[in-house]
Amino acid sequence: MIILHHLEQSRSQRIVWLLESLAIPYQLVRHYRDPKTKLAPRELKKIHSLGKAPIIEDGDVVIAESGAIIEYLIDKYGDGTLTPNTDKEKGLYRYWMHYAEGSLMPPLVMSLIFSKIPESPMPFFIRPVAKKLMKGVTEQFLAPQLRDHFAMIDSHLAKHTWLCGDTLTAADIQMSFPLLAARKQLDAQKHANILRYLEHVEQQPGYQNALCVVGPLQAL
Repeated sequence: MIILHHLEQSRSQRIVWLLESLAIPYQLVRHYRDPKTKLAPRELKKIHSLGKAPIIEDGDVVIAESGAIIEYLIDKYGDGTLTPNTDKEKGLYRYWMHYAEGSLMPPLVMSLIFSKIPESPMPFFIRPVAKKLMKGVTEQFLAPQLRDHFAMIDSHLAKHTWLCGDTLTAADIQMSFPLLAARKQLDAQKHANILRYLEHVEQQPGYQNALCVVGPLQAL
């Protein structure tokens, strides 16, 4: 049986969705963030040296990184489901699988980190400087990047029901985390296609099952 090490409010939610969609028997091991640092607990390092979720164990095989886990599960247990059919769809599949973590997540994570600066303990005379730094980086660097990302994704989804065409694939599962996490930053008019897409995501039976198991993801 697959063992999935799940960290609350993390990328591992989409692995639950995949396992539920493929109807693979699995054991969920829950881990909880430190209430002060919000970091993963140290016991995860006993499973994988980086100590980050998600991690799966399949017998003697231990795999970290969402994309690697998804590809492993699809290759071994997918039986051709959740994969593209045509060469064009395969190209899109490969792109979105890597884009999710390689391009979209870095500015989202940086945006989250900078938004937490005002909440961090610091001497009162440092706080105005920190806030000014946060505002400058956000407005001049992060916000323009995210605008470009969201515009590109929305334009693509204006022409496709799902990221690779008319059928749900594992690339949609991979992309679900950053888009759901970024939902508060989406504009109803500028990003109508992304919001429509997320409604389709939330209607999927496997996603609904994952919600029952690990609960909803909080938007950044």
